[in-house]
Amino acid sequence: MSTAPTAVRAVPATVSRALLAAFAVAAAVDLVSLLAGADLGHQIAKPLLMPLLAAYALTLGAPKTLTAALLFGWGGDVFLLSDADWAFLVGMGSFAAGHVCYLVLFGRRRTSPALGALYAAALVGTVVLLWPDLPADLRIPVAGYSLLLTAMAYRSSALGLLAGLGGALFLLSDTLIATGVAEWPQLPAPDFWVMLTYIAAQYLLTAGALQAMYGERRTNV
Repeated sequence: MSTAPTAVRAVPATVSRALLAAFAVAAAVDLVSLLAGADLGHQIAKPLLMPLLAAYALTLGAPKTLTAALLFGWGGDVFLLSDADWAFLVGMGSFAAGHVCYLVLFGRRRTSPALGALYAAALVGTVVLLWPDLPADLRIPVAGYSLLLTAMAYRSSALGLLAGLGGALFLLSDTLIATGVAEWPQLPAPDFWVMLTYIAAQYLLTAGALQAMYGERRTNV
């Protein structure tokens, strides 16, 4: 999959702003719905998030790998709306495909070895602690997914601070999910914190990638 940016079309800045505003509204509706216990609002708003963010990115000439990563994230979002075990695994697989797209997007740009060591330690520590409390049939899939996710989070720093923060928040969001699966004690309104960190992660990864490829001028529409 090519990491070359798609041709930047002459899309009016107002269209990009409108799509970004729609993404922000959908995010707000989703988060407020989670806090209020309004499941219908969450069911409606969550599937809109990644398509709106992908459409916004496309108006700024997003590379195919970024668009694919966001759309695989949308697939994960939709499947994780179900409580079924098979849907959890399929959703995790969709997110994993998105992480592969992000890794291709980051290419061979240099990242800090010290940061890599910190992420490696976080990965090993998290998997070791969670392992006994995870359902037996999810231990290997979760461990494999965690390895891919941590690699993505680490490599995201290659595109700069915004993308690096996005990768770190993605790791945090999915770690919160994993602690819920392991039935660890949770924060109040746990789904709110999962979605807050996830939405911020995907936005920062998108903004960081666009800024790295086009500069500040292309991302401030």
